[in-house]
Amino acid sequence: MSENFGSSGQIQPLSIGNVVSAAVRLYRSHLKTYLNLAAIAHLWILVPVYGWAKYAAISGLISRLAFGELIYQPEGVQTASNHINPRLWSFLRVGFQIGISLLVVYLGLAIAGGILSALLVALLGGILGRGGVIVATTLALILMVIILLLGLTWFYSRWIVAEVPLAVEENINGGESIARSWELTKASVFRIQGIVLVAFIVTLPLVFVLNYIPSLFLLKLEPGTAIYSIVYVISLIGSLVGGVLVMPFWQTLKAVLYLDLRTRREGLGLQLREPPSQDFR
Repeated sequence: MSENFGSSGQIQPLSIGNVVSAAVRLYRSHLKTYLNLAAIAHLWILVPVYGWAKYAAISGLISRLAFGELIYQPEGVQTASNHINPRLWSFLRVGFQIGISLLVVYLGLAIAGGILSALLVALLGGILGRGGVIVATTLALILMVIILLLGLTWFYSRWIVAEVPLAVEENINGGESIARSWELTKASVFRIQGIVLVAFIVTLPLVFVLNYIPSLFLLKLEPGTAIYSIVYVISLIGSLVGGVLVMPFWQTLKAVLYLDLRTRREGLGLQLREPPSQDFR
């Protein structure tokens, strides 16, 4: 492998930019493999429950493959799959639990933000009169966005690598993998929020072109018409292509971040396969 992503010895902690750039380089160097897996994963989404579990498992598989490259212990897809497949339903549990947790967090933040916004409108409206209501409403909307953005990214940052321990560590289940992510990220939340923001900006042009623009055209068309159906199909295809292209980047990013977090917290040079006389942690 020509790219220098890391080593199996002592690895220096990475900056925000280094985490993202390492993920980009790793993704580019294994583009065909990762895109093939991502395409298969997105086709599995069409199959309820079992297909969703396969999607989650393949996501973990990409992270495992990326992690192996980072520590110079590369695996073939089939070899890595032999580790991933027996944990199929654990990957589904991780995805489902994180999704439900983020939904609950969103609802809680929305309620809290709504209460604070209402208090702000009432307070400024009472002090400044009618003009104050307009100002207060604007400030309330800004406050609501800030609360949701910071709150959701904070919790997402705590769970961002939730499936990676399950993909690469031995003797661990879905619940333990989620707890592992929470433990590893507790001292690095703000840095991870920065990484998430930079990664989002990196993928935004692609997502905007393939996902958002076709949807914007749908808003101007009459539902039920032939042109609406054509644009709708184009929108679905664009969303699928966008998902296939973006998913491997996020999974490689998680692998880089997981290795970085373990290096920071445990000071370890990690390996996928330890000699028989050693315990993997």
